[in-house]
Amino acid sequence: MDMQLRHIRYLLAVAEHGNFTRAAEALHVSQPTLSQQIIQLEETLGVALLDRSGRTVTVTDAGSVYIEHARRALRELAAARRAIHDVQDLQRGELRLATTPTFTTYLVGPLVTAFHAQHPGIVIRLKEMSLDTITAAVAADEVDLGIAFNVSRPAENIECEPILVERLSVVVGRGHRFSAYEEAITPQMLAAERLGVLSPDFATRAHVDEYFRSHALSPTIALEANTISALIEVVRRSDVITLLPEAIGERHPDLCNIVISPAPNPRTAALLRRKDAYQSAAALAFAQLCRTGYQ
Repeated sequence: MDMQLRHIRYLLAVAEHGNFTRAAEALHVSQPTLSQQIIQLEETLGVALLDRSGRTVTVTDAGSVYIEHARRALRELAAARRAIHDVQDLQRGELRLATTPTFTTYLVGPLVTAFHAQHPGIVIRLKEMSLDTITAAVAADEVDLGIAFNVSRPAENIECEPILVERLSVVVGRGHRFSAYEEAITPQMLAAERLGVLSPDFATRAHVDEYFRSHALSPTIALEANTISALIEVVRRSDVITLLPEAIGERHPDLCNIVISPAPNPRTAALLRRKDAYQSAAALAFAQLCRTGYQ
């Protein structure tokens, strides 16, 4: 079995690099050893898996089919290893979790804190990703769970479970003149202010842009930040105003929320999982925590 797995990993490396030399370097083996292993695999299967005739090594039609199944088999073997090491009493284990950056600030942080308080022996491997990347990672079983905005048309093997309704709010620093404003501000008033926004790769930015477009407004953008922490830091220290999830304004001591009317449409946060993937005890426990809350 170890020999067969080595054959498969060698083949995948050559297919990925398109070159025996680079693949051998990545695998830390000699090129003759790598070549011989691939030849042995081809002889065992009775077909050519790689086309070596060109300057770049390419995968044959038979090789493409074999690699597709081999990758699936490796994912299943990885899931089997996790299942063997999974301890049902949650004394040890790991959870692979992906989230969009917006949720890290006010949702995932408290969830992880609460989870660790209950299960300190579980290692959480947390990654921030875009929505599309999270969906792909869940589908490929590279993560156990994803937390992202609800996918309207998820892939056939992706399950989306709503866990939270997010509402955007106008957020200002405590020293901003709007911090003492007792009435709702209008989109026109907001557009006239110095606005701080997230960069276009954030789903929240697209939501903010759509809100202004729906009111035929072009805001004055004073700052565009590629992290929420940077945006918050500027807003809390200056007259820059922003639109962020209201939970962020509620939880940060130097920020406050201001009502805007009409309000932006709410969005739904969802827990993403692959339907046919093995769910460890840690993943099941974290999913339950998402449903029941962490406060």
